[in-house]
Amino acid sequence: MSEGAGDDRVVGMSNVAPSPTRTVPEGRDLTLDLTRVACVVLVVFVHILFTGVGRADDGALLIERTVEGEAWFNAASWIANIMPLFFVVGGYAARAGWRSAQRRGESADDFVRLRLVRLARPALPVLVFFTVALGAVALVGLDPGLVGTIAIGVGSPLWFLAAYMAVQALAPWMIRLHERFGAAVPAVLLLGALATDAFRFAVAGGLWGIEPLGAGHYGVGQELFGLPNVLFVWLFAQQIGLFLCDGWFRARRPLVLLGIVALGYAAIWGLVSTGGYSWNMLTNQWPPTAPLALLAVVQACALTLLHRPLTALMRTRAAQGAVLLIGSRLMTVYLWHLPMIMVLTGIALLLPFPMPAPGGAVWWWTRVPFLLLVLAAVWVLSLALGRFERAPALAPPAFAYATPVAVVLFIVPVLGITAYGLDLPLAATALVTTALALALVGAFGGAFPSPRRVSAASEPRTPPR
Repeated sequence: MSEGAGDDRVVGMSNVAPSPTRTVPEGRDLTLDLTRVACVVLVVFVHILFTGVGRADDGALLIERTVEGEAWFNAASWIANIMPLFFVVGGYAARAGWRSAQRRGESADDFVRLRLVRLARPALPVLVFFTVALGAVALVGLDPGLVGTIAIGVGSPLWFLAAYMAVQALAPWMIRLHERFGAAVPAVLLLGALATDAFRFAVAGGLWGIEPLGAGHYGVGQELFGLPNVLFVWLFAQQIGLFLCDGWFRARRPLVLLGIVALGYAAIWGLVSTGGYSWNMLTNQWPPTAPLALLAVVQACALTLLHRPLTALMRTRAAQGAVLLIGSRLMTVYLWHLPMIMVLTGIALLLPFPMPAPGGAVWWWTRVPFLLLVLAAVWVLSLALGRFERAPALAPPAFAYATPVAVVLFIVPVLGITAYGLDLPLAATALVTTALALALVGAFGGAFPSPRRVSAASEPRTPPR
């Protein structure tokens, strides 16, 4: 989501020439920028539909996950869960980006450092906010149950940072495996995902008597046995992105792509019918499960089928302007939209106007206007925070293996937040380790003085996407 490719251009999936009236870097495929933006906006909208807050007839506060109770939601999640597509597009960008990095003479360590900075820098202010806010409410003495419910909700998108960083850190090596072994690589990853799911579901079925963990309860619950799939599933999706970049999907006829989509959905249906999977694809997202790997293939086919109309759309100035407006602040939108939803909802509760009951007709009709309000508010916030999305010139790493150490420091606390829920100890830990990770890779310039400094010219200059 936050990554560009190579020298901050995404090499196109087609050779469609841009309109002469547009100023677009040669070879750039604007449909991938559109895909990123559309996916993030959809994520924001889905979270708005989940956030059902209102007043009962007696004035009592109502908090519910409204859309999840709708009869059609499970079926809709098979289309609306577009997180696999993020990793597919990320694989595409990594493939093109690694080629550009090699042409510039950069190492795998340089490649990973830049991607760590692009993810960790935007995360730093939101982790400061969470730490300060949770510390303040602890001092005030608000109801821990209510605080925990809200904190777990606003911290839920952080899982993406850990998962995306993990697979991007492995991208140079996965690209080499792709070049040598081709389709055997995703095949092995899919088998690993299925084996992880089978073991996890065996544990859930009573092996060793391990029960699921409740949010905020530390320990080892059965769902944690699914953690290897953070790599197996999302690396699989990233590998599909490598095939997308190579033109494999583009070389298939539309009827073949439609057949793959049908087979993919049939395989997903078979898995959820016979295994321990949920019919809700969002539930299958943590820990990630094999159906999401298959969904990545389906979505890669769908993106290829839609490429021509999306290309036509991106020739218009209106579409380019919207994508530029949101795309230049994409990580800020992603990381801050749930806190902003909560803030705006809290303001609405304080106003002397009745709030619509969650799930009612008025509530549904106000969701799109509320989406526009959230996006506008986050954009205003991005005027101050957008600079964190720009990677600075990096000083040399602190020591020989600083980059892998920094990646682990960044990932592990975020995985803890995903597994156990956001609370003050985990928020503070993630803040400290994220800052330390950035210092280790030279993101703070003089934090670790060295006679050699990486010049800004050796790093991409455009804001990450």
